[in-house]
Amino acid sequence: MTPILHEDPVSGNCYKIRLTAALTGQPIERVAYDIRKGETRTPAFLAGINPDGRIPVLQVGAEGAWRFLPESNAACWWLATGSALIPADRFMQAEVLRWMFWEQYSHEPNVATLRFWRRYVGECALSDAQRAAIPGKHAAGQAALALMDRHLTGRDWFVGDGPTLADLVLYAYTHLADEADFMLADYPAVQDWLARVAAMPGYVPMEA
Repeated sequence: MTPILHEDPVSGNCYKIRLTAALTGQPIERVAYDIRKGETRTPAFLAGINPDGRIPVLQVGAEGAWRFLPESNAACWWLATGSALIPADRFMQAEVLRWMFWEQYSHEPNVATLRFWRRYVGECALSDAQRAAIPGKHAAGQAALALMDRHLTGRDWFVGDGPTLADLVLYAYTHLADEADFMLADYPAVQDWLARVAAMPGYVPMEA
């Protein structure tokens, strides 16, 4: 049956799954939640979708045999398996995973968190600890974008000669970095790469 994506449409982590599905030509159904209203922390969600209370979750299988796959990059890998987005070469597969792990450890916790705080929470509503963390997260986000820019200088894609899953997972929050007060104009190689991803056949934009 068609996979079901449990998501918040404004989340970049959810968007990367929609983008992967679109670029591999796979239909998905979508169920929306508003994380700001605690809709993923209800007893029904915790018992039936994800006991961790987080989205995205990709629901796969069939009625009576559903399986639930949390974590955005794991869901993207499931969707991309068998496509050109995952190289056949073993070392290149590991390189794709390297960038996917790096995205969740060094990129998303800084760029995505600042975007959420600034666009959806507002600095006045942040805790003292969150406000104190802003300079460090901004510096770490700048370092991540600078590393990406250096890596992309002289090359079109993160791994090999064509787009891979590494590009899609990194695209999701990078193309929203201006919303977190990062200046994408400072990273010309990243800007060129963003345009290449957006020009891929089947590309779907982020929802407002």
